[in-house]
Amino acid sequence: MERNTLFEGRIAAPLTVVATAHGRRRPVWQSGRRLAGLVAAGILALGLDAAEPVRAADAPNELRVIAHSNITMLDPIWTTAYLTRNFGYMVYDTLFGTDAEGRIQPQMVQDWTVSDDGLTWTFTLREGLKFHDGEPVTSADVIMSLRRWASRDTLGGLLEQSLDHYDLLDDRTFQLVLAQPFGMVLEALGKPSSNVPFIMPERVARTPGDQQIREAIGSGPYRFVESEFRPGESVLFVRNEDYVPRDEPPSGTAGGKQVYVDQVKWLIIRDPQTQLNALLNGEADILEQPAFEQYPVLAADPDIEIVNAQPAGLQYSMRFNFKHPPFDNPEIRRAAMLSLGQEQFLKTQVGIADYYRFCTSMFPCGTPFASEQTGGYTGRADPAAARALLEKAGYQGEPVVLLQPTDLSHINKLPLVARQQLERAGFKVDLQSMDWQTLVSRRARQDAPAQGGWNLFLTAWVAEDILNPLTMAMMNARGDQGWFGWQDDPELERIKREFARATTDADKKQWAERAQLRAFETASHVPLGQYIVPPAVRKGVTGIVPAGAQVYWNIRKDPQGE
Repeated sequence: MERNTLFEGRIAAPLTVVATAHGRRRPVWQSGRRLAGLVAAGILALGLDAAEPVRAADAPNELRVIAHSNITMLDPIWTTAYLTRNFGYMVYDTLFGTDAEGRIQPQMVQDWTVSDDGLTWTFTLREGLKFHDGEPVTSADVIMSLRRWASRDTLGGLLEQSLDHYDLLDDRTFQLVLAQPFGMVLEALGKPSSNVPFIMPERVARTPGDQQIREAIGSGPYRFVESEFRPGESVLFVRNEDYVPRDEPPSGTAGGKQVYVDQVKWLIIRDPQTQLNALLNGEADILEQPAFEQYPVLAADPDIEIVNAQPAGLQYSMRFNFKHPPFDNPEIRRAAMLSLGQEQFLKTQVGIADYYRFCTSMFPCGTPFASEQTGGYTGRADPAAARALLEKAGYQGEPVVLLQPTDLSHINKLPLVARQQLERAGFKVDLQSMDWQTLVSRRARQDAPAQGGWNLFLTAWVAEDILNPLTMAMMNARGDQGWFGWQDDPELERIKREFARATTDADKKQWAERAQLRAFETASHVPLGQYIVPPAVRKGVTGIVPAGAQVYWNIRKDPQGE
């Protein structure tokens, strides 16, 4: 498969809307510094019954968004699911953010200092921060929130391993005291994507990390209206009138989070054609993730724009379950890797040549840590070699439970391709279909596949989540404390610690490459190529902030544009 020239020699950079000779608009990749800055920085990555919808005499200015999936889990620390992460950005705030150039910027923090030895970090919160219930945000809330986040997040866990203790100096000031140097403190606290270190009330953050919280209360720019929550139908957020945004302009997940609409409603519509009709008819303002086959229709409509919202794109990947046969055997995992070919996945699922690229690196192609050192992984299917290795490994023909999300139009065909390619290599595949939220719940279960567990699932990651070994959840090899699949590999964890201690770009590059080689050697997961899925927006909606997550501050909606 020829490499798409739109990607050649470029960082996976912001998507721009351009006009063709016939007046149609199409998205293209353009060069930019955003991911380079993020990587150089070392990252690149319930309810409020009192909160009622606006009931003014005139109808509220409501932004209607067709969300990319259903949402049933509202805990952005417990799960890495992106819609739950987006929910987090609506409701919660963070100590730091990451701007469009990859720089870490203060958000809830007013100022901070670092001791000469780099071990003691002192942070002071901004004045006037308060949760949606009116209670002030205190240092105790922050410390407990960071503790819980670190119990679930790869980068947070590494920070916790280097931590000696926290000191609570007063309600607005706390210290993070390290036992040993850790070169990515701010990068961890300003992590832009899953899991984001959102700040919650102390009482909520005391919930163990392996249990979901029961109350969605934060200090962010919107308040979640629990009484209006309709799982499978809609989620309502109203503007937080008490929120005090920063003075800086919005940039990535940093800067001022100005809210210009009265409320935001997420619409849960599972059928792609119904989603399209709702946008074209003006019943919705934004379609987060159109089906790929819909882009020609959208580009031809003068009332619709295809815009830049996730500048760096995403990567497809397949994840193994290390706890249960047959993929507790590394040789069988490697046989599965040999059976998979990226080209068929990308052509079948995406289909638009300008929207995808072939890439064998676990770190996104076009970024500083991308590497062609893949331990023999070519990204091209070799069913004969896979079958031979499978027989050598002693595969007994046990069914492989492969989960398929039916309601995500940019992922739903991947499991069908995977089944076909795995079966060609000699695997017996049990394809089980469900909606994405059910899959997200299912993948968290450690039961045997025959008792409601799983063997394989496919997913997608924004580039900001997988640009180095510390932010990549699939390189979390801490066993039961790690990401779904529960790989247990002390050697990979050792390599990641060396990466965290590296002080030069050259050393970081070396340790990142070693982490990738170790991940390929142990077959932690299979990268299956990169793609973009830009949202479609109705005319009159402006101010969308490009970021690694979909964020809904800074957006204006002109009612006359409907």
